[in-house]
Amino acid sequence: MQLVHTPQHTQLSLFEAFMAQPLAPILKETVEAPWSAEPEAFSELSLRGAAGSCLSLLAPILRELSEEQDARWLTLIAPPASLTQAWLRDAGLNRERILLLQPRGAQSAQQLTCEALRLGRSHTVVSWLNPLSVSAKQQLISAARTGDAQSLNIRLG
Repeated sequence: MQLVHTPQHTQLSLFEAFMAQPLAPILKETVEAPWSAEPEAFSELSLRGAAGSCLSLLAPILRELSEEQDARWLTLIAPPASLTQAWLRDAGLNRERILLLQPRGAQSAQQLTCEALRLGRSHTVVSWLNPLSVSAKQQLISAARTGDAQSLNIRLG
């Protein structure tokens, strides 16, 4: 008796198919393009929802920034009215390391943010600029690089 062997096509699961591929090209790309530990000069965070919920999400970020090892200030430029001294205290922020600044006269929040970044006395300057044009963003990046600081813009919606 003669057995006829017909090859059967087996289908690999997605996981097995992925694992069957060689990993060398992936590792090579990772080694050639290492992650940069240098922080970006500008970041933006967009929060939508109830004001209380947005502040609850923002609290741990600001708390972490207020505890930075850098001896410079965490500066908040023209924060929303709901971000009060009492809120800062209740959120557990280190208020001895925070400056709250409001623009005066004809000065805009954008101009004050750029000035605070350029001076370099703050490790991070947080602003609430909305809308933020491309040219305004470029001004913030340039000022942050000049002052060796970080700009964080919060958009509440």
